[in-house]
Amino acid sequence: MKQYIDLLKNILKNGQKKKDRTGVGTISIFGSQMRYNLNHGFPLLTTKRLNINAIIHELLWFLKGSTNIIYLNKNNVNIWNEWADKDGDLGPIYGFQWRRWPSYDNDPIDQIHNLIHDIEHNPYSRRMIVSTWNVGMIKNMALPPCHLLFQVYVLNKELSLLLYQRSADAFLGLPFNIASYSLLIIMIAKTLNLKVKEFIHVIGDAHIYNNHIKQVKLQISRTPRKLPTMTINPFIKNIFNFSFKDFKLINYNPHPHIKGDVAI
Repeated sequence: MKQYIDLLKNILKNGQKKKDRTGVGTISIFGSQMRYNLNHGFPLLTTKRLNINAIIHELLWFLKGSTNIIYLNKNNVNIWNEWADKDGDLGPIYGFQWRRWPSYDNDPIDQIHNLIHDIEHNPYSRRMIVSTWNVGMIKNMALPPCHLLFQVYVLNKELSLLLYQRSADAFLGLPFNIASYSLLIIMIAKTLNLKVKEFIHVIGDAHIYNNHIKQVKLQISRTPRKLPTMTINPFIKNIFNFSFKDFKLINYNPHPHIKGDVAI
């Protein structure tokens, strides 16, 4: 995870003070790229402990097309609670756009289904893209999507994924995003008998909130440890059939967790 630690150092060194909608304030840089070779291990942060259970459950929740926090809360995942309404609803966020993007002819588009179909039947396509930035529906979303578009690339039966993220809370949210999309690549590859290759992460506004600077400095003082391995049930051949029990993280030995408050 040297790429991630280097990003934190870059923000601390070169970031500019910037106001934000939360009122907390940030130091920010614009336009970053990180590349993770997934054959070198699963990129789950080791300089502080992350909750892999929450990462897995959130990704399964996205893939179900769900936009209500009931499933997450039943599995002790509370990362979306601050934005949900009294009924637990979040509006047409990630899962809705992934699985039921509204079309002009009123026939919802299942972008994930279409993506899997194209990887299988037209793997050299340059149109294998999934977007959540539905301009006409942003006003109805509890939070506009941060990780808003990804594209997959297949060559020599190896699968890579490039994610564009408009905004990244470098201390709290970003490590989750790295692990989540890396896991998504592994899931797609395993169900389609492909090899995994690379996760490329492009970030617009990468920032550290002012109330996280102390925690970030502690984190970069720690020496990264060997990456763990993520294994998944090899008998699952449909990405929509995975459940939590189909995942196993091996040899995760991180430094202790570092607490930080979410800027709402």
